[in-house]
Order: sequence, then C-alpha cells, then structure tokens
Amino acid sequence: MRPVARTSRSPHGLERRDVAAVELMDDPACDAEGLRRTYRAFVVINRVLAGWRRVYVRRIRPLLSADTVTTLLDVGSGGGDVARSLARWAARDGLRLEVTGIDPDARAIAYATSRPALPDLTFERAHSGDLVARGARFDVVISNHVLHHLDPAARDGLLADSAVLARRLVVHGDIARSRRAYAAYWVATLPLVRAGRASAPFVRDDGLISIRRSYTARELAAVLPAGWRVERAPFRVLAVLDGRAVLDAREPSGGDDARA
Repeated sequence: MRPVARTSRSPHGLERRDVAAVELMDDPACDAEGLRRTYRAFVVINRVLAGWRRVYVRRIRPLLSADTVTTLLDVGSGGGDVARSLARWAARDGLRLEVTGIDPDARAIAYATSRPALPDLTFERAHSGDLVARGARFDVVISNHVLHHLDPAARDGLLADSAVLARRLVVHGDIARSRRAYAAYWVATLPLVRAGRASAPFVRDDGLISIRRSYTARELAAVLPAGWRVERAPFRVLAVLDGRAVLDAREPSGGDDARA
C-alpha cells in the first residue's frame, strides 16, 4: 500500500527528518492538470526561494567562456525551470552553456518540452545511472530539491554518479529543514489556501512535506562521501564537490535519482 501523504501537521515536529511522508506529486495517479499548474508555479517559487541565481553568479558563471562550450546536467529537472533559467542567464551574459535536464518522470519531461524551445537546452527522460552507463560527461552537474526525495541507497547512488559525470563541479541544492523555514513557507502559501489551491494544488502541502523530509546542514554533512562539503545559504543547504575533489571522488556507480 502506498503511504498516504500528510499535510502541514507533523506528529514529531521538525526534530528529525519525516521520511515517511510522501509528496502528492510523486503519486503517478495525481491529477495531471494540477501537476501542470504546479510546475508553472515552481517557476516563481524556485526563482524566489531556491537560490540558483546566487549559485550561478558565484559558482557556475566563473567556469563559463564566450569561446568554449561548457556543459551542464540538471538531474531530476522536473518542469525544467532551473535548467531554463541557467541557459537564459548564460546567454544573456554572452557565455556558451549547453544545458541538459534529465528526469525519470515522463510527466515532467512532457511539461518541460512543451514550453518554448531555447538554444542549447534539451531534456531527456533518464536516470543519472543511465548517463553513467553510456559514458556521458558534463563540466557541471546540479540538482534542485532532489536529495530529500531519496532513500539512502538512491541518495548515495546519485552522489556517486555525480562524481563520475562531472568534470569540474557538482552542486546539489536543497531545502534546509528548520522551524523558521517551515513557518515562513506556511505563511507565504496562505494565499493558495484562500484561493482554494486551484492555481497550484500541490504547492503548499508538498512544499511543507519537502521541508519536513529535508536535511539540516549537520545531517547532510554526516551522509556525504569524502571530498564533499556542505555550504549554507538562506533556507538552503548545498552539497558541493569541486576542483581536485571531483577527480578524487570518481568511482563507477549506477544509482538512481528522483524528481525535484
């Protein structure tokens, strides 16, 4: 029997990860139109909360060139808004960046590819392990809100795959679990309750579940392999592998990933 997704109440508070909670969007039978509306809402939510502009400016843009193509893989790309933003920012800066988004969920890929095409942006239905098996390599590997979805085996597989796939940098960004983050999101999404959630039916409940499932910085640091480190940002944690550590961490693996 599939676990039933719980909403804003948590029987044990936020002292530990609520790994038993299941997000509504992860149900293959969830409402298709509601899912599309939620993907649209993520464009704004990720722009405001996910912090990828900061990561792009500080981490990714210094690796880019106007003359040489840099490749980037977005694992668990969902509706594609983060991948799309990175491609647009690089183009606006006159830098060459080829972005590939992968997701194992056909619904996510269908939505991402239904939006207007951008040069140097592609999407594919795949797991990270599929790309490892075919010998693919990218300069940069990222994910947004993927880690908290994964059980320990899948998480470790994604981290190992990322080290194999990346030449220069890996950044897996996720929510930092805290009472402050939970309260802020609860208040920020109240308008969706008043509007009957029709505009984006999964945003509020799934977002609160995501916070409960997410790691604190200390918890994430405890499960990262050697060479990785945790960096903090407002309401965010980043699992980072870069420089020489990318080369040192490369070992064959075949882990899976999940949708953001």
